[in-house]
Amino acid sequence: MGKKITWGEEAVFQVVIVGRPNVGKSTLFNTLIGERKAIVEKSPGITRDFLVGYVELEEGKGIKVIDTGGIDLASKDFFSQAIRDIVEATVKEADLIIYVVDAKEGPTGGDEEIASYLRSLNKRVLLVVNKVESKADQERAREFYALGLGELIPISAKNRLNIDLLKDHLKREAGHQLFNLPQEPAIKVAIMGRPNVGKSTLLNRLVGYERMLVSEIPGTTRDCVDVLLEREGALPILLIDTPGIRRRARIEERAEKFSVDKALETLMKVDVVILLITAEEGLTHQDKTLLRLIDKNFKAGLLLVNKWDLLIKKRARAQAFLEVLKGELKFLPWMPYLLISAKEGLNVDEILKEVEEIYQQYKRRVSTAKVNDLLEELMNKYSFNVRGKRVKFYYATQIEVAPPTFVVFTNIEPERIPSHLERFIKRRFQQFLGFTKVPVRVIFRLRS
Repeated sequence: MGKKITWGEEAVFQVVIVGRPNVGKSTLFNTLIGERKAIVEKSPGITRDFLVGYVELEEGKGIKVIDTGGIDLASKDFFSQAIRDIVEATVKEADLIIYVVDAKEGPTGGDEEIASYLRSLNKRVLLVVNKVESKADQERAREFYALGLGELIPISAKNRLNIDLLKDHLKREAGHQLFNLPQEPAIKVAIMGRPNVGKSTLLNRLVGYERMLVSEIPGTTRDCVDVLLEREGALPILLIDTPGIRRRARIEERAEKFSVDKALETLMKVDVVILLITAEEGLTHQDKTLLRLIDKNFKAGLLLVNKWDLLIKKRARAQAFLEVLKGELKFLPWMPYLLISAKEGLNVDEILKEVEEIYQQYKRRVSTAKVNDLLEELMNKYSFNVRGKRVKFYYATQIEVAPPTFVVFTNIEPERIPSHLERFIKRRFQQFLGFTKVPVRVIFRLRS
């Protein structure tokens, strides 16, 4: 996991939430951080990666909290083993462990095993008994004193029972280690693509450690998982690894449907969308659907062709692949792409540089004088006609960024301007105003 994380010069007080599957860890995590980030579902084992958030305990100050996957010490299942490895690595850095148990079930053998494991770590552990919603639950909650972990706090994460009490306890535990919560803006980047194209492997490579579960089983990542990369002298980058997106007709599990909805919701909130495909399959129908979604919503994007190491020595195949790819991307002439291997590290160092450049273009604002100089040049060089009437462009100005949006005043009703003329103006704006790697939006208005 690397060294203790810091924010600026401050040591970050870190709390890790652990427990068996389906005891309400993700519900508690969401309640503490104040937003619906983790998938909350009754199926055990939904959280397979770990999620990171911040809990505000004073104005502008707080702690870091990490939600982990459910621990099943007896299971030989791949995910159970991998989750245990992640939990072990995570708790090593923790200042406090919140151990969540289920009042409805009462103490189980699995609870006792985990309690024994936690005692062996020589870490501070706070026992939290969740789902306390009746007198019977309160009685069963007292039975957890038998785990030998000392003080316990009975709560209902779902109903917010005793959450303020829990926060007060966390504040006392953190003491002088409460830190200023991150306020600096970050470049928000979503990594999207079909299952098993290498999204988690790529994120692990970018972060520099095994942050995500990596397996050959589609759907390994079910949560949208955030990782903040701090960079000296530059804006931090918030990388969001999303679940693999498949056609809805092929999605059976309710939790996976929720994952897909969450991924598409994430697309609307980020600055740059990284779409990952493979050199083995190229652009599939589903990939093109995602690209059209990116185009329709004027999102900045970067296409990564993963597993390019498989074609490096096959020049004819590689050339044929690129010719097909360029043809398929004609409707997105601004979309940049990189040929990479997440597993081997090929061109991975170029990704964040490209993201930075895309972001700068996406947020760029151009002076009105420069826009109108270009408009005048286009009017002098070209003649535009609509049904025999010469089109005049009087004036243009940029009104928004992300995407760069321009209003052009003309003598023709906007609905009468043909799509080919709109595309022509867009492309000239992109080429000559410094927007070669992002979409631009052009709005035509009739001059009154």
